[in-house]
Amino acid sequence: MGIDKPEALLLFGLQDAMTARMLIESGSNPDQVRIELHKLQTMIAFAEATTCRRRVLLGYFGERQPQECGNCDVCLDPPQLYDATIDAQKALSAVHRTGQRFGIGHVVDVLRGRSTDKVGEWGHESLSVFGVGEELSVDEWTSVIRQLIHHGHLTQDIAAYSALKFTESTGDVLRGEVELRFARPRAKAPKAAKAAKRSRALEGLEVDEQLFERLRELRTVLAAEAGVPAYVVFADRTLADMAARRPTTPEEMLEVHGVGAAKLRRYGEAFLEVVGAG
Repeated sequence: MGIDKPEALLLFGLQDAMTARMLIESGSNPDQVRIELHKLQTMIAFAEATTCRRRVLLGYFGERQPQECGNCDVCLDPPQLYDATIDAQKALSAVHRTGQRFGIGHVVDVLRGRSTDKVGEWGHESLSVFGVGEELSVDEWTSVIRQLIHHGHLTQDIAAYSALKFTESTGDVLRGEVELRFARPRAKAPKAAKAAKRSRALEGLEVDEQLFERLRELRTVLAAEAGVPAYVVFADRTLADMAARRPTTPEEMLEVHGVGAAKLRRYGEAFLEVVGAG
């Protein structure tokens, strides 16, 4: 008599993850908040994994599995693979050049050539790796780094604010002794409700759609850097008004719907730069 294999169902929603993040950040113990945020980010990485889930799970506990399990949903419905050796070397070089002191978000900013406050503070705009990966999106670079972690070529130091650190196998990748085939991030299906909401937000405005998307991309980067939901930076309605008005000065930016003095001080320069470049 055969024994049926057990099955597990994973239900995951980013909105729930953002709610959990806000609850964690409301805590009064900074060290505990840091640890819990690391755990939450690890759970999100597991939910969005494009590599064998058993490999990801064992890796979290410091164990390495050289082969895929062949039973999880990723193994049974594998994503498209590509030769990621060069991308992996770029990512590892960025981790090395920044001193193995920073988390995923900052390393991605360096790879994509984003001139953030932190990049400027540490002088990372002068690094040879700054902007070497501008052709890839935030999601694509995040996926590459997560897969490096899942395959054991990087680790995250929870005691050092989830800083990326080298492992024993990192050198093999950097020297080109290992060929890596990583999964491309799965395309996210558009949601009808979200599309309808944006349609209402843009109604009555002559919006530059390309500029609107660039503003949304900047918002995503800034929100990830601050560890907050995107709408905390600016709502879609604000970005739509910004893409319609195309402000060029701080005074004009203050006329945009949803932009006050505090947000102008915090985000105004970055968004004005994108508008000016568009």
